[in-house]
Amino acid sequence: MSLSKSWADDISYSSSRLKQKLEAAWQAKGKDYQARSQLLLSDGRPAYINRLILEDSPYLVQHAHNPVNWFPWGDEAFSKAKQENKPVFISIGYSTCHWCHVMEQESFDNPEIAAILNKHFISIKVDRERRPDVDAVYMTAVQMITGNGGWPMSSFTTPDGKTFLGGTYFPPKKFKEILIKVNDLWLHQQALILAQADKVALAVARNNQNNEQAKAIDQQLIRSTLNNLLQVQDSKYGGFVGHQKFPNEPWLLYLLEFALRDGDPAVLAAVESSLQAMSNGGIHDQIGGGFHRYATDQKWRVPHFEKMLYNQALLARVYLYGYQLTSNSAYARIARQTLDYVLQDMTASSGGFYSASDADSEGVEGTYFLWTVDQIKQILKSSLATRAINLFGITEQGNFEGKNILYLPEDIITYAQKHKLDLTELYSEIDQIRKSLKKARQKRVAPFRDDKILTSWNAMMISTLAIAADVLQQPEYLEAAERAALFLWTHSRVNDTDFWRVNLEGISSISANQEDYAYLAEALIQLYDSSGKSVWLQRAQSVSNTMVEKFWDNERGGFFLNIKETAGMIMVRPKIIQDNPLPSHNGVSVRVLAKLSRRTRNPKFAERAASTLAAFSAKIIRTPMTHTTMLLAANELHYGESGSRQYAARGAVLISATSKTEEQEFWLTIKIKIEPNWHINAHQPLQDYLIPTSVSLAGDGDGWQMGHVAYPQPLTKALGFQKGILALYEGNILLRAKLLKTGKSNRPIPIKIKLQACDDKICLPPEKITLQVPFKAG
Repeated sequence: MSLSKSWADDISYSSSRLKQKLEAAWQAKGKDYQARSQLLLSDGRPAYINRLILEDSPYLVQHAHNPVNWFPWGDEAFSKAKQENKPVFISIGYSTCHWCHVMEQESFDNPEIAAILNKHFISIKVDRERRPDVDAVYMTAVQMITGNGGWPMSSFTTPDGKTFLGGTYFPPKKFKEILIKVNDLWLHQQALILAQADKVALAVARNNQNNEQAKAIDQQLIRSTLNNLLQVQDSKYGGFVGHQKFPNEPWLLYLLEFALRDGDPAVLAAVESSLQAMSNGGIHDQIGGGFHRYATDQKWRVPHFEKMLYNQALLARVYLYGYQLTSNSAYARIARQTLDYVLQDMTASSGGFYSASDADSEGVEGTYFLWTVDQIKQILKSSLATRAINLFGITEQGNFEGKNILYLPEDIITYAQKHKLDLTELYSEIDQIRKSLKKARQKRVAPFRDDKILTSWNAMMISTLAIAADVLQQPEYLEAAERAALFLWTHSRVNDTDFWRVNLEGISSISANQEDYAYLAEALIQLYDSSGKSVWLQRAQSVSNTMVEKFWDNERGGFFLNIKETAGMIMVRPKIIQDNPLPSHNGVSVRVLAKLSRRTRNPKFAERAASTLAAFSAKIIRTPMTHTTMLLAANELHYGESGSRQYAARGAVLISATSKTEEQEFWLTIKIKIEPNWHINAHQPLQDYLIPTSVSLAGDGDGWQMGHVAYPQPLTKALGFQKGILALYEGNILLRAKLLKTGKSNRPIPIKIKLQACDDKICLPPEKITLQVPFKAG
């Protein structure tokens, strides 16, 4: 075993002690372990081992055999930099990042470049998925310096962690030139570098501050942001304008919310344009299900092939909501395929969900997903091969390096109409094609899969699975959601209140951050809504209370991403309020607290939600399109939740509604579930001064008229706080109403319910609850 020369000069360990430790860690990997390096000895062993072999991050271990003397993030690296007065090079990435792999092969596995790093720098590798707080701060610095960001992220800092130069991917020649130049400046103009670092650190700190005077977030801002999103829609190719196409799930979720609340056909049309373009494109894995991270072209056809768990969770949710609003079975089909991909290929035996799969296999990007005409003909029988070649746009010349990324040149319904095919039979053929090609694809060398189980990303998938169980009426999705939640509750808790962020091969590590708590609380609330089991609501409250205790900024308000104990040498404690690939963590927190305020008797949840909004309101107003999750949260807090399930009486009353077509007549069914020891007044109270329970259409009805409402027979009884007999409803009651459709659109049915709830001691103020009930034809 050969170690890089720099180890001999490493004063942190004696060379023999370090060598023994690293060799033992390498041996413990077992016979099946393959060192990820081009630098091997004649017997196939890796020529180099560095400290990253000791880490439990798949990404860091990928770099454990670089000749670079890597340190993981921590005090040891910065202490060494201070002791030796060297600048720090920080490289941040993740295990399935294509360009991270490229820079690894070109530069970090290059002994000449590694020698420069080892001699003149202290080098740190960071897995952004394990430490999003580190990533957030240094990404902010890089974006300020260069105007853009991405991964791999490359930062040069002082020994106290302040960035003075940064970028993303550097080709090897340029990277070597930068290293030499930075070293020269450090040796001869160190004061200049330190001054630059102080400026950047100050700018990052100011960007992170939220000490401006609170401002009102009103409906005008919320509506103008909606209009602005419609303006940046790509009307030709779907999605939003740009040379590359990211799904932008927070924007799609924002549009879907108002398509549901308002039934605006223009908003729904904009969403459908994206849903159709993505599902038809190469970004959608037409064979295995699920979505790649983004497309490199405007038409969605050529993706970067990595698959991230969070994309599957958010996009499946988008398609589920699209199905709710339109009854378009194609959207339900895409959602099922995405969720089934996760359950089949991304789920551990324990029930947790893996993080991602790589873009590369056999050292080539996308090769696992590509096809030739000959391969299709060899695998499928003649008729199905002809169908697949025609349907998926497969050609001899290919559309990606001589091979084919499968996509749909036209959507399936249009294809069926054009070729005069029965749609059911066409779908049957497609299912046969998908099954056969997937079976053949599974014989290939599969892309690397990152098996770490992240608390926040798992929570996002739990939420989506619970929503899917509701929307698709498939209880197996709820079972999978509850199983994953039980795994997190059992294996990712440090103690009664605190959580771990990462679980890898049964071992948990890294203290959970605010992102984990926010998404986990959201998932637990969704499980409560979908299952009705009170244990999930109790756990959601516990997680939310811990989130407030650990991350709330008592001076300026809002939630920090990390706790002080894990901040270390990071320039600032970050607060995430903008949407990025994930919805804003603070925005999710506001929605969580708003939901809890409607499901519990605790008014402090709503107060904390309002305080969080106030803390960031000036920033939100300044750039609202980057804060759509915060705006959605504000809308929910101030104007109520949307959808066909709502809570009243501080959670004591649950109202849900469904629509149905029966023998060409439209019917609305409303279920009201009232907790024990509570009641609501009947639709015809015996006392004139009591507020009756009533059901009507909200507003102008949006193309609907309501006929007779059948109310249940009330109970008549005397209660201790009221003299005389009362007519009331208790327990579970059912209301039915006949509807007349006066418009042509399938807009959601807007329902208004008036009620007043009382227990045996007090009566709450009367409430008006509005539901948007998706119209179900047939």
